Amino acid sequence: MKLYALCDQDLLNAHEMSLEEFIRRAKDANAEIIQYRNKNANTAYIKTQLIRIRKLFDGFLIVNDAYELIEFCDGVHLGQEDLKNIDSELSTAVKIVRSVIGRDKIFGISTHNEEEIIEANTFDLNYIGLGAYRATNTKKDIDGILGDSLDVLAGKSKHLVAAIGGVKWNDLFQNVTYHVIGSGLINR
Repeated sequence: MKLYALCDQDLLNAHEMSLEEFIRRAKDANAEIIQYRNKNANTAYIKTQLIRIRKLFDGFLIVNDAYELIEFCDGVHLGQEDLKNIDSELSTAVKIVRSVIGRDKIFGISTHNEEEIIEANTFDLNYIGLGAYRATNTKKDIDGILGDSLDVLAGKSKHLVAAIGGVKWNDLFQNVTYHVIGSGLINR
């Protein structure tokens, strides 16, 4: 298993965990990637957090949504709705983001079903997040749980796949490159 650690500021706050403690746990678990997600802060705060993480973590650093801060990290991850906020045509939104972040940065998007995976196969991406694998209390707006079909769907992607949503340490997949774990690092 390769670990993609999801560092969600709301979860850190809810569990009264420092950013430093989360990064330590991610490093102890041999995380290759950390994604910093903060849906409630302004750009200046997110920038400060990215700089702090960069000082503590030598792996790949991904920012959620805030692609304007790409100079402070290695890549960006966007959800379907976030892409639609950039442009209602997802292919155009992806082109806009790629033009801003450049070719040397990592770009990933969330997918939830076969249709979104097939569409993502036409995009200039490095990976897709696919899920939710199982129910989770950290995200209330899950459209559908993929369960065991996640691995089959992952095999349809031409991009690397990161399994998202309720993924646990001992989950086994054949077509998934990364396990995305956030609350599992916090509750360890």
